[in-house]
Amino acid sequence: MDKQATLLFSLLARPQKLADLDMPTWDVLIRQARNADLLGRVYELVAEHQLFDAVPLPVRPHLLSARRVARRHTAMVGFELGNLLGILAKLDTPVVVLKGAAYVLAGLPAAAGRVFSDIDLMVAKEHLDEAEKLLKIQAWVASADSYDDKYYRKWMHELPPLQHLKRHTLLDLHHAILPQTARLKPDSDKLFAAAVPVDGYPNAFVLCPQDMVLHSATHLFHDDEFKHGARDLVDLDTLLRYFGKDDAFWQSLVSRGETMDLSRPLYYALRFCQRLLDTPVPELVMAQAARLGRPVGPLAWLMDKLFERALPADHPMCVDSFTPLAKWLLYLRSHYLRMPFHLLIPHLLHKAFISPINARRMEKKAENRPTIEGLIAENKAP
Repeated sequence: MDKQATLLFSLLARPQKLADLDMPTWDVLIRQARNADLLGRVYELVAEHQLFDAVPLPVRPHLLSARRVARRHTAMVGFELGNLLGILAKLDTPVVVLKGAAYVLAGLPAAAGRVFSDIDLMVAKEHLDEAEKLLKIQAWVASADSYDDKYYRKWMHELPPLQHLKRHTLLDLHHAILPQTARLKPDSDKLFAAAVPVDGYPNAFVLCPQDMVLHSATHLFHDDEFKHGARDLVDLDTLLRYFGKDDAFWQSLVSRGETMDLSRPLYYALRFCQRLLDTPVPELVMAQAARLGRPVGPLAWLMDKLFERALPADHPMCVDSFTPLAKWLLYLRSHYLRMPFHLLIPHLLHKAFISPINARRMEKKAENRPTIEGLIAENKAP
């Protein structure tokens, strides 16, 4: 990949260079960062390194706007978490807050400048039905079609996405961090056992530092969606830099990955954070992670080439002729990792052929459904 494709990563890794950018480079950076939902992060780095006076005047409104958007997102997440944890307090069981919402709740640096597409929570599987009932009473409902609803409930690690009827906030309610059919088998009981309580919320927990990194790595390197790949890699870099100040974190990270059956995604996380964001991973830790998680032979080379194209910002400037194929191959890989072939083939056929037909039928029904305005017009007195 050329330097323009990795411009955003290189400047996030060395923010002092932001002071020396010319206007054309700022133009490229802003476009890439906005597409990657990382413009708020750029602002935070400019503020942290006291570089605002070096930022050209035309650029400053973009950064200030990104700051306002990110802080609005943080406030909204805090509001929703307060409501959700209050609703789920009746469960008398721990509620583990995951990913971006956890960074906000725990006050971690990874929350700075971040924007959010949904909120992720996890409860023990035996409490999942009761949790859904409590949420449904408070206007949180699933909107999946019958096939997706059955698929989620039977095979996945979470309920179908829930949405609040009034505020339209999205919620993913998990009971594990990977599907039940996945080839990797992290133990949810071990995640709950090591989770850390959050002050001020009697039922709220976040994953311990090692598990927080492992979950973020698994979400990025086991999934099929790379629209937020750059943002998720920056999350990992920020978590590693923060938790890595404690030597004990590094000493136990690789062994925890092995215990949780997540050595492969941990290896990818450390490798690409180090390669693309200069994350200071200790040499011994990298060697241990590679010994346990590195693919064998030519597959290691191939995965490097695929992830190098999938992880940069989802922007035309970051694409080469191989990028669409790389993302398609990673899409197939994610489904291969998610379920065995006797489930995978029928599922892919359904999503490729039947789901689009059902979606078009629903669209036609919606188009033909009479509106209130139309009924009033039809019945209007001449």
